[in-house]
Amino acid sequence: MSAISVQLYSVREAFAADPNGTLARLAAIGFTQVEPYGLVDNAAALRTGLPDHGLTAPTAHAKLIGADQDAVFTAAVACGVGVVIDPFTPGEQWRTAADVTATAAALNDAAKRGAAHGVTVGYHNHWWELETSFDGRSAFEVFADQLDPQLVVEVDTYWATAGGADAPALLRRLGKKVHALHIKDGDLATDASGQVPAGQGRVPVADVLAAAPEALRVVEFDAYDGDIFDGLAASYAYLTGAAR
Repeated sequence: MSAISVQLYSVREAFAADPNGTLARLAAIGFTQVEPYGLVDNAAALRTGLPDHGLTAPTAHAKLIGADQDAVFTAAVACGVGVVIDPFTPGEQWRTAADVTATAAALNDAAKRGAAHGVTVGYHNHWWELETSFDGRSAFEVFADQLDPQLVVEVDTYWATAGGADAPALLRRLGKKVHALHIKDGDLATDASGQVPAGQGRVPVADVLAAAPEALRVVEFDAYDGDIFDGLAASYAYLTGAAR
């Protein structure tokens, strides 16, 4: 089984209020890896908090396109992050093939700068990259084809499914480009409502895992109606087999 991480955006309110205590609670669930967001802003807390709780951060989210990339990559190195993933480009930038090409080119440029720091660059999808298609192929796949070989993708399997994709088939087509998966579940609402622990919603999570067995599993909730730590623990139990 691949390693299991957790996106800290899931616990953003708790982390903002008490970074150290939040990391301690995640470690108590069983997580040994986390995926930070806002890497530059949170670097100071992460540099001390991660080792204090036996955690590492192999991946992190940070805006790259239009950002101070050297600052991002410097923070990544300081926190032991090997892969920095751009988490978001607006939906309107995925409506034409020219816009998709421009986004790929911008990330290819970022990857060259990242390589100088020893850091790999990746991209994380939402639903709109899968809603748009060109000649029968999703904008996301057209985009992936234009990435330099050193770039990777982190497929958010909830958003991919919400965008109309067969997520396991998408993963198989993307193949080795897939470095990580966001694992979450729910009713596929694009406003993030109704998200539930893995295995309790409409995402074919078991098939997703089978389609990318080597990819890092990153548990995430964009929103959750219950206690978020309980939700994360339930997803962790599902992924480790404790809930089966």
